Amino acid sequence: MNSVVIRAALPGDESSWRSLWRGYCKFYGAVVADEVTARTWQRILDPDSAVMCVVAEVDGKVYGFANCVVHENTWEIQPVCYLEDLFVLPSARSHGIGAALIEWLRNAMRAEGWARVYWVTQQDNAAARRLYDRFTQADSTVRYVIASR
Repeated sequence: MNSVVIRAALPGDESSWRSLWRGYCKFYGAVVADEVTARTWQRILDPDSAVMCVVAEVDGKVYGFANCVVHENTWEIQPVCYLEDLFVLPSARSHGIGAALIEWLRNAMRAEGWARVYWVTQQDNAAARRLYDRFTQADSTVRYVIASR
């Protein structure tokens, strides 16, 4: 595979992003309403939104994405970046695309002055955890979720 280019998502990436998004949701067994997907894409393109997306492109084709939320927090003065969704096309895995996306975020953290980049994954997501462990070790955080529905 040729070199990976990481860049901000552009309006022309919508169909690629939506295809990858469907794969991501399927992997997690999540059903996300069409209006939520449409609104997420709108926020990604909105320069005033805290939601951002970078895509991984090889030879003009998008193979992966990282959807993030940059937000203020109560533990640091600087903002932090929550890597909410990371997905690489299954056929393109093990070629450094996921690592390139995380490395881009690590560089953005330094350049933008974020205090940290953080994310969560399922405990049994062994393939992803092998990648994540190359960057940092999981902490002891236990997540609780109260859903409105």
